[in-house]
Amino acid sequence: MSKHTSKEFFRLNIAILTLSDHRTPAEDSSGNLLLALAQESGHTIRARALLKHNRYDIRACISDWIASQDIQVIIINGGTGFSEGNCTPEAIRPLFDAEVEGFGEQFRQLSFTDIGSSSMQSRALAGIANKTLIFSVPGSGGACRQAWEALIEPQLDSRTGPCNFVAHVKNSPVNACR
Repeated sequence: MSKHTSKEFFRLNIAILTLSDHRTPAEDSSGNLLLALAQESGHTIRARALLKHNRYDIRACISDWIASQDIQVIIINGGTGFSEGNCTPEAIRPLFDAEVEGFGEQFRQLSFTDIGSSSMQSRALAGIANKTLIFSVPGSGGACRQAWEALIEPQLDSRTGPCNFVAHVKNSPVNACR
């Protein structure tokens, strides 16, 4: 259970990217779920896209969002497994200024409870690029919900202590973790 250290919540600007070779925007249930969860938590969705598994198209989209002064957090769903064509880690890792190693570790640990040893096939990861926080999670609705509720949402809440990522994003309303 996390401690809350600040009394004020700060709304962050989020972009959501779904990666799928088969889904259409109308069928993007995981993207819709992440959008709803982020909005329910009080954040603003500034951009959303659905792309096929092409590392260069993914990098171009993410690079545009990283360069934007508006977008503070990017959440990517899909492309983290070992299926042919999945390339999310290879696409985004070169963009990171720093990787958040603990995110993937904790995600796999949480997933182990639900799916056992299959959890090691998730290459969920996170990092920071140009003061933009980037999370990459599997594309299933269950994985998206689990990542959001257990890991992402608390770290996007300035009241979570002893520290959170709000102080580390561009245009942050707070200067440091308390």
